[in-house]
Amino acid sequence: MQGKARKIVQAILYEAIAVACVAPALELAFGAGMAQSTVLSVLMSGIAMSWNMAYNWAFERWEARQRQRERTLLRRLLHALGFEGGLVLILLPLVAYWLDVSLWAALLTNLALFVFFFVYAFVFQWGFDKVFDVPLSAQQVKC
Repeated sequence: MQGKARKIVQAILYEAIAVACVAPALELAFGAGMAQSTVLSVLMSGIAMSWNMAYNWAFERWEARQRQRERTLLRRLLHALGFEGGLVLILLPLVAYWLDVSLWAALLTNLALFVFFFVYAFVFQWGFDKVFDVPLSAQQVKC
């Protein structure tokens, strides 16, 4: 699977699993109620999905211009770090407002989510590539 279809399936699967994990965790951590935690999770998911599409587009554009195009362990780690690090900053004001907590508490919450999602993003992307093959941007050029 390649192109837009790959990106859409990837983003939807990634976020559906994320909402199923994050909503109960937020409810347990903040006692905000499952409905409020689920709505926040869905909002964060929508933002993350938009970020996912933009970030992966930029990453694959960069990747396609590299001499070595293979998705090495280091490249996968940098991909996950860039995605999740950017998302922590993007979601900070939303989490603080929605949970009615300080920016510091929101940052700590986002950092905890970062740890979870850093591992999750790495494992998910690896598994996704195993099932659907890597995108053309990561395939070796045959001379």
